[in-house]
Formats: sequence, structure tokens, C-alpha cells
Amino acid sequence: MTELKPVFTVSELNEYVDLMLSRDPFMGELTVTGEISAFKRHTSGHLYFTLKDDAASVRCVMFRPNALRLSFFPKDGMSVRIEGRAGLYGRDGSFQVYAERMEKTGDGALYQKFIALREELKGRGWFDESLKKPIPFLPRAVGVVTSGTGAAIEDIRNVIARRFPNMPIRLYPVAVQGEKAAGEIAAAIRQADRERRCDVLIVGRGGGSLEDLWAFNEEIVVAAVHDCTLPVISAVGHEIDFSLTDFAADLRAPTPSAAAELAVPELGKLKDGLAQSRDRLCSALRHGVERKRDRLELLIRRRGALLTEQRVMQEQQRLDTCRDALEEGIEGRLQRQRDALATVGARLKAADPLGALDRGFALVFDERNDLVRRADDTTVGEGLTLRFRDGRVQAHVTGKDMT
Repeated sequence: MTELKPVFTVSELNEYVDLMLSRDPFMGELTVTGEISAFKRHTSGHLYFTLKDDAASVRCVMFRPNALRLSFFPKDGMSVRIEGRAGLYGRDGSFQVYAERMEKTGDGALYQKFIALREELKGRGWFDESLKKPIPFLPRAVGVVTSGTGAAIEDIRNVIARRFPNMPIRLYPVAVQGEKAAGEIAAAIRQADRERRCDVLIVGRGGGSLEDLWAFNEEIVVAAVHDCTLPVISAVGHEIDFSLTDFAADLRAPTPSAAAELAVPELGKLKDGLAQSRDRLCSALRHGVERKRDRLELLIRRRGALLTEQRVMQEQQRLDTCRDALEEGIEGRLQRQRDALATVGARLKAADPLGALDRGFALVFDERNDLVRRADDTTVGEGLTLRFRDGRVQAHVTGKDMT
């Protein structure tokens, strides 16, 4: 008699294996230690991650009720010990561990390496805020260093096309994970900086585990970003992912799509802003012209009065000038008269006979009181009167000498 063997559908097979695992005493209650990788907190609150050691890895899930009891926030590179059960996820037949409890045991080796390198490069000053360059408002072109076939470049293209159609994009395709990734990324950054075909450079990739993103933590890549004279926007992984490239870049974006938004403005908003500025400028010009017109009309109405007032002021100025000239002429003439009188006075004083008395001379009068001018006009025995400045003296001629 032929032995009948069961024939399973795929769903039945996965359910059977899951049942066997649940009945196994070691698989029903197990404890596993390892390092977290590819950690993700779903919007539902469930936690999805990979637990790995040096040789292997296993997928894990912790449902929301158990996740809410955690006293810490799990992250890539963290060493943990989990308790739970093993099972098979029926939809894709993948083996996984359903974690019910989790305890932190330390930081993983790769995470420790990340921290050590971060502190070293920080000590060199590579992450200083003073080194950050501003992102240009409107670049001529946007450079992108990423995988040429990944989702990141498509997201960047879509966002830029939506925000600023026809904006040139210069792609520098590289491997974003693996042994060659770091060298290719660094070389592409230096090439873009050397060619100067773009005004801003986006460097990044989509999300992944700490291992997947490790190329962006390599010193050669961080050095290329640090040395780049072009402004660099780092867009490595998802919002919760951080890389050393993020710290060295001029600006960090949480995702490649966000980097594209930071790199270019929205053309529609620019046009709207220009239209508003144009309207404000036209309105200001129109109001300015109206104010000038009103001012001109007022000046025209006041023109006659202004001209009359101006003439009066000019006549007043002319009268002031004439008055000043007249006063200057009178003063000059008076001064000239004073000078002439002084001259005449000096001459009169010089001609005054009494003026000689001040110099020690005397006037001689005879007995008839006539002025004696010559010695020959006198006789011996004749009485004379000598007049000095301060008085008269009586004298007699006792002798004459005509020599």
C-alpha cells in the first residue's frame, strides 16, 4: 500500500512551521543578545529591527504594548538582550523573533566607533559652526552625489521639478554602501568642487541600518565635505539617522526630498513675490507721481505770490547793499576829513609863534610892546619884556654885540 504524503500550500507550510516553533520549549521562551541594526519605529508604535552579531543576524519585532513599557529608546548600534519567542511570519515565510522585553547592555562596537570618530573630528574643529557656508538662494544648478539608480535621486528630481521646473541637476553617481562606497563618494565630492558646474551640492542616500549608512561616517568622506568650497547639504537616511557627514556639512536635511526643498526655492512663490513687489512698486510710483503733481499745482498757484515776494526780498537786499555802501562812503569821507583837519592842525601848530615857547624859546617886546625881531632894534639902557610859556620877565639892555 502506497504511503500518502501531505501536500502543503505555501500558507499551510508557513503555519505548520510557525506551530512547530511555538511548541518547541527553547523557541517558545528564549533570550537573545546582540546589536540593534536597521531600527525603525512604525507609526503604529511597533518596533522593527535586526539583531546581529559578528557572524549572523535575525529579524525582530516588538509590538506596541511591549514597546510602551521600555525605559529607553532603542537605536542602531545599541547592544541589548531581548526575551520573547521565535516564529515564522506567514506572509513571506521569514523567521523572526517576537520580542516581549528588552534590556540595554551597552553600545555596539560600530556605534562606539562612530562616537570615537565623531569626538576626534570634533576636536579637529571640522564641525565648527563658524565654517558653515550659506546655501545660495537661487543656484544655477544643483549637484547630487548619490546612487544613480536609488530612490534618493528620483525623490530629489521629483521635488526639484515640482518646485523649480528646468532647474539643471548634475548627478555624480556613486555606490552608497559597500567597501568602495566611501572612496567613490569622496572622489565625487572633490570632482564636483573642482568642476564648479553647480552652486550647491546634495550628498546622501535613502535610509538604512548603521552598517548601510557607514560610508558616510568614513573619515575620507567627512574630509571631502569639510574641504569642499561649494555649500553642501547632507541628506543621509531618514530623519532619525545621523552621520558624521551631517555634522561636517553646511546644512543637514532629514531626507533627500527635504534636501531638494532646501536647495531650490519654489518658482511659483518667486513669481508671486515678484508680482507683489511689482504691484507695490507701481503703487508707490503712482502715489509719488500724484504727490508731485499736487505739489506742482500748488507751486503754480503760488507762483505769482512767490515771484512778488522774491522781488521784494531782492529789493530789500539791494537797499541793504546801498545802505552799507553809503555808510562805508560817509565813514570814509569823515575819516578823510579827520585826516585833513589833523594835517592842518599840525601845520597851524607848527606856525604858531607861541608853539616855539614850548621848545625853550622866548618872545622879546620893547617898551612900546612891539615884538623885537633883531638885536639892532634895541638900544643900551632900554627896558625889554621877555615872554616865556609860563610868564614874563622884565630886563634892560646893558650891552650889544653885533658880531
